[in-house]
Amino acid sequence: MAASEYWFDSQEGLRLYSRVYPAATAGAPVVLCLHGLMRTGRDFEDLAEHLAPRHRVIVPDVRGRGLSARDPNHGNYQIPVYLADVLRLLNGLGAARVTIIGTSMGGLMAMVLAAMQPQLLAGIVLNDVGPEVDKAGLERIRGYAGKAPAVRDWAGAVANVRAVYGPALPGISEARLEKLTRAGYREDAQGIPQPDADPGIAEPLKDTSKAAPDLWPLWGAITKVPMLAIRGEQSDILSAATVARMQREKPDLATLAVADRGHAPLLDEPECVRAIDEFLARLHGQAPPQGVAAAT
Repeated sequence: MAASEYWFDSQEGLRLYSRVYPAATAGAPVVLCLHGLMRTGRDFEDLAEHLAPRHRVIVPDVRGRGLSARDPNHGNYQIPVYLADVLRLLNGLGAARVTIIGTSMGGLMAMVLAAMQPQLLAGIVLNDVGPEVDKAGLERIRGYAGKAPAVRDWAGAVANVRAVYGPALPGISEARLEKLTRAGYREDAQGIPQPDADPGIAEPLKDTSKAAPDLWPLWGAITKVPMLAIRGEQSDILSAATVARMQREKPDLATLAVADRGHAPLLDEPECVRAIDEFLARLHGQAPPQGVAAAT
């Protein structure tokens, strides 16, 4: 079955958007995919389609991104507000228990939600993020968030995306780079590609406590939640030292290090797909898809 569109209103009346991929069977486990800071839910198109036969997959555009409304109050671009939107989304869809796959900001949201609503979380896949964000990566993100140069065509948009994300994705094909670009840009009424995220999202980044909260105080409270932590081996956001501490404090943490990736793996890498498949299968008592190998 094809994905459907689901629209809902925030508490303040912002019109927000999500795609919902139905499972092949009723009562299938629910997976919620949460994207990164300046990205959109379109980043999860391939993964959602892959997971959908065995899971109901919900993929929102967080407020200010994609088809969701831009917020005139830029101070609302922070995790507590995003999570209020997520809870309204899940309530509207009748999703009482979910596994979250969260990239960067989406992973931060998942950890905070696990502390707020532990009964809601069946599991978490953290994509290149943990309880501590490296300062070098945060400064890099501050350097580009909301500051994309204007372009005249898709070639210019691809060049912008190559400049921002290319160093973290060595060897990425031109076709995959264009797909990444089209997941983060959308044509305006004149047919000119524009970043599909409100530049005002960058405003709260000036406050480090909001942009990259220290979640170590929460970590102990959420270690009972099954988790898979994926890290790009060249990441400047999630350090190897942070992953090691996460494992010390949560010995059952499944991990995957992805070669030739910085921040963040695209989750279409074969090893990422295998690790996610195996994690979800184990979590829900399913037989993993053929050829899946466990994360270690």
